[in-house]
Amino acid sequence: MHIIIDGYNLIRQSPSLKRFERISLEQGRMELIHRLAEYKRLRGHKITVVFDGWLDGSVQEERQREKGIRIVYSRRGRTADDVIKEMVSHSAEEILVVTSDRAVATAVGRRGTVAVSSPEFEARIQREMEAAFFMTDTELTGPEPDDEPVSPAGTQKKGPSRRMSKRKRLAKRKLKKL
Repeated sequence: MHIIIDGYNLIRQSPSLKRFERISLEQGRMELIHRLAEYKRLRGHKITVVFDGWLDGSVQEERQREKGIRIVYSRRGRTADDVIKEMVSHSAEEILVVTSDRAVATAVGRRGTVAVSSPEFEARIQREMEAAFFMTDTELTGPEPDDEPVSPAGTQKKGPSRRMSKRKRLAKRKLKKL
């Protein structure tokens, strides 16, 4: 899965990343990249972070790679939102977009791509990091053959009583992969 992140949107929606941004914009970006690199190490997803460069950025779009994370700075006169929409429309791979910008989420949703809010994505990253930190030996090696879970008979329900919409099912499926 390819995760495309609206960088400044995530930084400004996160209380912990906002503290770094108050020190300097560069510090906020570096902390975000550091956290995403740790997440990538655990999950292996392809991650691209898009930052705005439209006010005082370069005349050309800048791309770089740091700690395995692709970083894109939009060119002067173009927003990160425009770059994200273009990336989604030109890609054939499975994509998840992280943004709290409603216009971007709606635009990528029309193309069949799922958008996750920045706070929700940050919470998932935090849970993943905590789970990796507190893993036991059994979780690392897998359960013993005798440790198979036993479910009580007759407790499973059959068939959906109310089925979610196709869009919600797609979103749920992609979120499980995070």
